[in-house]
Amino acid sequence: MAGSGAVRGIRFVLLAVVLFAAQDGISTYLAERYPVPFFVMIRYWFFLAFVLALAARLQGGVRAASRTAMPVLQAARGILLVVQILVIVTSFDLIGLGATHAIFALHPLLATLLAVPILGEIVGWRRLAAVATGFLGALVIMRPGGELFQVEALVALASAVMFAFYTVLTRLTSTADGSAQPAFFYTGAAGAVTATLAGIWFWTPMTPGDWGWLGVLCITGMSGHYCLIRALDATEAVRIQPFVYLQMVLSQVIGFLVFGEVVAWSTLVGMALIIGAGLYAIWREAQLLRAGGAEVRAAR
Repeated sequence: MAGSGAVRGIRFVLLAVVLFAAQDGISTYLAERYPVPFFVMIRYWFFLAFVLALAARLQGGVRAASRTAMPVLQAARGILLVVQILVIVTSFDLIGLGATHAIFALHPLLATLLAVPILGEIVGWRRLAAVATGFLGALVIMRPGGELFQVEALVALASAVMFAFYTVLTRLTSTADGSAQPAFFYTGAAGAVTATLAGIWFWTPMTPGDWGWLGVLCITGMSGHYCLIRALDATEAVRIQPFVYLQMVLSQVIGFLVFGEVVAWSTLVGMALIIGAGLYAIWREAQLLRAGGAEVRAAR
């Protein structure tokens, strides 16, 4: 039974990864033609409708879905995610889809560091070494001080830092509430309000074809989140996290085939370092979870 749940979870996360990669490709296309806050706002309107539809199916409806012990922090999470999306889509336009995701892949390792002061977790030398290796990979990709260094790459790094904060805050609020449902609700509600306040000033006429692409963007975003929820319902997060790195690979393929982006050797080397470090950190976390016990926590 547990094995079938793991297989189902992996299938859903793979589908989520494909949908999110398609979503990012469409976002890159739209960012070349329209203000980023404008179409992110439309995307969040659809996302809010999706969240409310899911909440309506719960016993107690919206009131039950929005019940939380940390309303301010939940709202702050939703706002932070909107800002992060605005920043990463801007990075797609500045340095390209593939390069952005190569740097953004650092976020799980950054979350490992942030979990120490925010969640009080103990991180031992092995995972700290993994974080250091991931940072080395980011430096290889960005090449600070080199002739090919792009200061715009710092935008992608800022996005990774923000998403790491978002991840850790999500874990904090979900632990306090005992459920991920309020986190999902406030992501849509607070996010839609924030995105509207930011995007309403950038309303721009769109061609019928681009309205169609925007509709596909909204569908892929909602479907991707739904598949991710189903994956997490089916099995533990540690089992599916390694497959999330496939989004970076798909982003490189889309960037190359659709937008003509050239993948530098330094980017490939940096990606290998980041992925390797991330997979090791995930493996180490899985080992600790399986072992359990105070003596293992002390050995972290």
